[in-house]
Amino acid sequence: MMSVGTPLLWSLFAAFVVVALLIDFFAMNKQGAHKVSMKEATIWSLIWVGVSFVFVGFLWWYMGGTGTDASAKQLADTKALEFVTGYVVEKALAVDNIFVFLMLFTYFAVPAEYQKRALMIGILVALVLRGALILVGAWLIAQFHWILYLFGAFLVFTGIKMWLAAGDEPDLEANPALKWVRKHFTIAPNFDGEKFFTKVNGLKMATPMLVVVILIGIIDVVFAVDSIPAIFAITTDPFIILTSNVFAILGLRAMYFLLAGLHEKFHLLPYGLALVLVFIGSKMLLIDIYKIPIEWSLGGTAAILTVTMLLSVMIKPKSDAVHGAFPFDSKKEKDPED
Repeated sequence: MMSVGTPLLWSLFAAFVVVALLIDFFAMNKQGAHKVSMKEATIWSLIWVGVSFVFVGFLWWYMGGTGTDASAKQLADTKALEFVTGYVVEKALAVDNIFVFLMLFTYFAVPAEYQKRALMIGILVALVLRGALILVGAWLIAQFHWILYLFGAFLVFTGIKMWLAAGDEPDLEANPALKWVRKHFTIAPNFDGEKFFTKVNGLKMATPMLVVVILIGIIDVVFAVDSIPAIFAITTDPFIILTSNVFAILGLRAMYFLLAGLHEKFHLLPYGLALVLVFIGSKMLLIDIYKIPIEWSLGGTAAILTVTMLLSVMIKPKSDAVHGAFPFDSKKEKDPED
């Protein structure tokens, strides 16, 4: 599979991500456990978005975007646009993660000052697992072109399913991942700071913090099953796919704190995300008949999300439920004895 990722670009990207994470961890440890304010979340969100566009700007320049070679300039423009489109799509689909994270923190009553570390560690796990999924997906497509049709059909099906599930309140109690964690760990009744393990009456137990971190990683990977095929409809270049995914996820923690208090205002957003999945899935199904230009993909995605958010502001929600299709799609009713 052709890729613009040279050894130098891969090395620079890896070094950049490591440095960015170290800076983020250093800043988090220096601040200590604290409740993230809207101002802090806004600043970090802008920083991560800015860093992402600095990276794509460097990539465009490195590939000859400012040169006189017409073919090199065209390739640089195309790859930069693919990155931006992939970044926007992944960022948009990550919004549904945020609604589920909000439900998760509410369910476990995670103190506001501990949420930042839980998200940071959970997202680190998700980055590693996403990277593995992307590499496997790229290899499959390189070997079996028809996989694209399977991905496209899956995205259309998932989009329809998400549309039908939008507005339903997720049932975390019946979630299989939570059941698995409870089966394999003895969980302490209370938090012990930011520790993952504690002792209760001399017995070592996992704290609710460990459960939350594990579930964050699992939830993100399950969502990645939807979002990663979506970006393969935009580009099949492993370097563009991985970099746009990583940059979108790196800013997820800051975006959570920015949007967590606004989830009710954008209550129709799950419908918009469902339409985005159907649109991108349809694009993938038509790839050998008509290749929809990247500009249309970016414009269509932006238009759907903009209209959905505007309608969310104009139309009041019918309930106070936390909206968003939970990835495990558990609709079982709770036991009356619970």
